[in-house]
Amino acid sequence: MPVAKCDLKLDWATHKAASYACRNWHYSECMPAGKMVKIGVWENNVFIGVVLFSCGASPPLYVWAKRTMDLENTEMCELTRVALNSHVTPVSRILKISFSFLKKQCPGIKCVISFADIDQDHSGGIYQAGNWAYLGASNVGGRQGYLVNGKKMHCRSVGASAGENSIKGARRLDPRATEIRTKGKHKYVMPLDSGICPIIRNLAKPYPKRVKKANSGDQSECGGAVPTHTLHLTGAA
Repeated sequence: MPVAKCDLKLDWATHKAASYACRNWHYSECMPAGKMVKIGVWENNVFIGVVLFSCGASPPLYVWAKRTMDLENTEMCELTRVALNSHVTPVSRILKISFSFLKKQCPGIKCVISFADIDQDHSGGIYQAGNWAYLGASNVGGRQGYLVNGKKMHCRSVGASAGENSIKGARRLDPRATEIRTKGKHKYVMPLDSGICPIIRNLAKPYPKRVKKANSGDQSECGGAVPTHTLHLTGAA
């Protein structure tokens, strides 16, 4: 069946528009923390969502990027949200255009990293469709949180409520509390500088099995869940 034609437009998005898109059209239902490059997406003059590149703090990822690609924290960022309503344009095309906005805002950027959450049954189909390099799974078996009184509770919330971020602390709140372990996240990288392409090619692994509908109107795989490393965003709101 032929894909319907539409007039696609990307431009800078306001914080209010980005927040609305994330709350309504992303599985996390929340905005990332920290500074962001916010890019809005329109089809036929109708706002359909945002692409967000964010900064955060994750020393292990920074150390990894420095060790493997000799990148400073100002030279990489994370794609943390692709929050789109129903749309016609393939996500891979929207992302490709969004990179030009990112490079305009952050001219020193050399690569973008993103994650597909295995716990959400995501394989990274939108990245595979855009020819991102796959770097394997990370944080496999890591602690995701606790099951407290039958509800999932974040590690930080347990620490704040019980005074200790541990299973011992969780059991102060619920004697039958258990740990929730994550299956990990698939890690993808898109080079924006030809100088690091040989390094990334050496790191690349075969793609995991792809969810076929990830690059269509279904948004179940869109965007990383949280910001995980640092980026200097000059002038970003």
